[in-house]
Amino acid sequence: MNISFTPEELLFRDQVRDFLNKRAPAAVKHKQTAGLRLDKHDMVAWQQSLFEEGWAGINWPVEHGGSGWNATQKYIFFDEASKANMPRIVPFGLNMVAPVIYKFGNEEQQKRFLPDILSSKVWWCQGYSEPNAGSDLASLSTKAELQGDHYFVNGTKTWTTLAQYADWIFCLVRTDNSGRKQQGISFLLINMNSPGISLQPIITIDGQHEVNEVHFDNVQVPANNLIGEEGKGWTYAKVLLTHERTGIARVAESKQRFCLLQARIKELQDTPDQPHVNSVFMARVMAVEIDLVSLEYTELRVLSSIATGNAPGPESSILKILGTELQQAIDELFLDLSGLHALPFVPDQYSLGYAGDNLEPHYAANTAPHYYNNRKVSIYGGSNEIQKNIIAKQILGF
Repeated sequence: MNISFTPEELLFRDQVRDFLNKRAPAAVKHKQTAGLRLDKHDMVAWQQSLFEEGWAGINWPVEHGGSGWNATQKYIFFDEASKANMPRIVPFGLNMVAPVIYKFGNEEQQKRFLPDILSSKVWWCQGYSEPNAGSDLASLSTKAELQGDHYFVNGTKTWTTLAQYADWIFCLVRTDNSGRKQQGISFLLINMNSPGISLQPIITIDGQHEVNEVHFDNVQVPANNLIGEEGKGWTYAKVLLTHERTGIARVAESKQRFCLLQARIKELQDTPDQPHVNSVFMARVMAVEIDLVSLEYTELRVLSSIATGNAPGPESSILKILGTELQQAIDELFLDLSGLHALPFVPDQYSLGYAGDNLEPHYAANTAPHYYNNRKVSIYGGSNEIQKNIIAKQILGF
């Protein structure tokens, strides 16, 4: 594969760099650099700056407001945004529910929902996993019963990321129990301000309120919020999950983190009597670098497929497995490199409103939170064990 840039692509890269330097929110960049938590305002400000530039719908069709970028332009944008230390795009609206709406929703639903998603005026969250249905998602039991022109929804969704900010939630719900469990699932859009919805925070191992349980108690949802056909939700969900798994790989972010790791290694190599950097450690670093290059080429192939109008295929499972394993491997290298300096974990440093007094040494400040938070990446979006089953079935034919 040839990844040398043409003069036109180099010009596009310069445009991206100019935008990131001059028009991306400076406050967001500061927080990212200082290792501080972003709040909803920060994330929306970043995405709305992309919208104002016409760059919000990176993978969207042009007819719905998409960027029209080819695979190389997408690669350049994500690579440069990561180098500039900008946050990843919150995926639930722009990258997850939007493709389902513009592919399977009717014209009225597209006109109603897509403009606000594109401009980040509305925050979405994902209602898939349940207390007894995670990797085996087809076992979900949240029920939606049609009565007249409304569904009445009862049940619980869990691990719902950033639901405390959400205006809407897209849900897989059970509308039929008579056949195969996959055939009785429907895809429903639910206003989070509806009576009968309540949230219970789940505090993760790094001390953050990132995920939630969402409870539905006889929640009334208009029937015209059903996407596509009743009972076809499993089909729509599989399209959405391939987009999600592609994003979970976070190749550009891992490249940037790896560059920071290399810079820190060089600092230590120039310091005498440092036990951390030895031949065994460097062999681990080189193995991660080789895998990272391989992952990058796989991502480029997936981006090329998306650029032709296709949804990512089973190769998104390969991206998900290797991408998440590499994120965790880089975290572990940072942990080993930081030594005893990684031990103090001060949750207050990562709370909203923290003024930014950095822990010392600077390179170790984010080690523990990164390590703790990224324990989950190999689980959500479909655990890596499930992804191996998908590869065995769809690629290897087992």
